[in-house]
Amino acid sequence: MTPAPLVRALLAALLLHAPPAMAGPDIEIIDYADLDGWADDDHAAALSVFRKTCMDIEDPEWAPVCALAHQAPGARSFFEMFFRPVIFEPGQSALFTGYYEPELNGALRPDGRFRYPIYAKPHELVPGRPWYTRAEIESGIIAGRGLEIAWLDDPVDVFFLHVQGSGRIRLPDGRVMRVGYAAKNGHEYRSVGRELVRRGVFRPHQVSAQVIRNWVRRNPRDGRDLLHHNPSFVFFRKLRGVDEKDGPPGAMNRPITAMRTIAVDPAFTPLGAPVWLETDGKPRLRRLMVAQDTGSAIKGAQRADIFFGSGEAAGRAAGTMRDPGRMIVLLPIEIAYRLAPGG
Repeated sequence: MTPAPLVRALLAALLLHAPPAMAGPDIEIIDYADLDGWADDDHAAALSVFRKTCMDIEDPEWAPVCALAHQAPGARSFFEMFFRPVIFEPGQSALFTGYYEPELNGALRPDGRFRYPIYAKPHELVPGRPWYTRAEIESGIIAGRGLEIAWLDDPVDVFFLHVQGSGRIRLPDGRVMRVGYAAKNGHEYRSVGRELVRRGVFRPHQVSAQVIRNWVRRNPRDGRDLLHHNPSFVFFRKLRGVDEKDGPPGAMNRPITAMRTIAVDPAFTPLGAPVWLETDGKPRLRRLMVAQDTGSAIKGAQRADIFFGSGEAAGRAAGTMRDPGRMIVLLPIEIAYRLAPGG
């Protein structure tokens, strides 16, 4: 079947055979005309990112639009023809933060400079079952078991590597090792930024990743206690065969893309779905992203973490972002109208 008949056949199937469903009070379908800046975005760039992971979306109802994505003659028309913009929890303001892939200094053996290990997943770790806390692990309770992947030169870097979930480690001989998320210890993430606010050290608008870094380094004893306020601990794996130009693998185990990939709460937003973002801070974004990652602190329908890329500049930009706005999920027509048939 040539592309044009395929488009007509798929569109007819999506429009005419959507099954009936009960309306959800917290779901609203809107028009593309209601997306601020929609016409000005680079839809081709978003489509290219969507193609990288759409085949991995678990819901089989996405398969037809994924197949068509690889034949679409026009990116904007593809999205407008086969998707509907859906807001989960309309009226609730979104919260957008940023994350990045840090570049850190490390070594394969400990010495006077490189003293802070990152660990591989222990064999006895059971997903979802609480294990040793961050404080217990960093006291050395699993040291010397051969789980150490590398040693870093800064305990604050270790902490933020856990927060980001992946990183590039530059070794003394110039080689670069890339590591990614393998597992966590089963404890819920606690925000150290909020803890600093609770203690009266800073006001909410003053807290950023760089502010936390600086405070911990100026106050090493209290800083260690602050980092241990978060009992969650991440274990890593070496990433092999990842192209230097690519981003780290996200939750869909595919490389993610700077300023086009977001981390979401998959309880609301399907992994692999296109998501329109409108953020009202700096940078002010009106952009079509793709939900390709998750994060332990990313909870709720109007919550997303934007991947800024790799390195120090990306880290500075990501660390200062805490902006309101709005996020709209683009769902295939059949799914959208089943969730909100009155939209």
